[in-house]
Amino acid sequence: MTMKQTPSQTVGPYFAFGLTAQQYHYPNSQVAGSQLVKNEVQGELIRITGQVFDGHGTVVDDAMIEIWQANAAGRFNHPLDNRADRTLDEGFLGFGRCGTGTSPDRSFNFDTVKPGVAQDGHAPFVTVVVFLRGLLSHAYTRIYFADEAIANQADPALNKVPAERRQTLIAQRKETGTGVEYRFDIHMQGDKETVFFEV
Repeated sequence: MTMKQTPSQTVGPYFAFGLTAQQYHYPNSQVAGSQLVKNEVQGELIRITGQVFDGHGTVVDDAMIEIWQANAAGRFNHPLDNRADRTLDEGFLGFGRCGTGTSPDRSFNFDTVKPGVAQDGHAPFVTVVVFLRGLLSHAYTRIYFADEAIANQADPALNKVPAERRQTLIAQRKETGTGVEYRFDIHMQGDKETVFFEV
């Protein structure tokens, strides 16, 4: 029996079928979607939106973004967050996943809550994982919030980033007709390249 070559271990196009099936209207279930809020929860409801750009400044139409974050009280929906004062909202998932191939402008959008401070001396943040064609391993970054300037100045992780590049991690707040929106574009390469972390 002759074995045929298997596809290389890059993301596309398999994540649309296997990881964001409902978003792309495949008849499969999925673990997470872009709605991190199921029911009434504590905290400020927000939308995180943005686009992924390649090294030429072209919008990527088949990326996948995952986010993981604390709730408004700064607690994670995870068994390892076993702090005595841990308070959870049953309607808050804490983890989301969204592809960039279904909206007209090829953006990703997450409906969630603004996270609280998870650790003293740190700013509120959202962990972001980027899956993209051509990447052999996904890329990690963070979203910080422009309206948390004082906390951002003290954040140890953000302070490790050169000052001139920190703005690539700051989401800008905008009041819209449907609520609060934070804009966070991801640039994979080039002059505006987003800061990515080694994990």
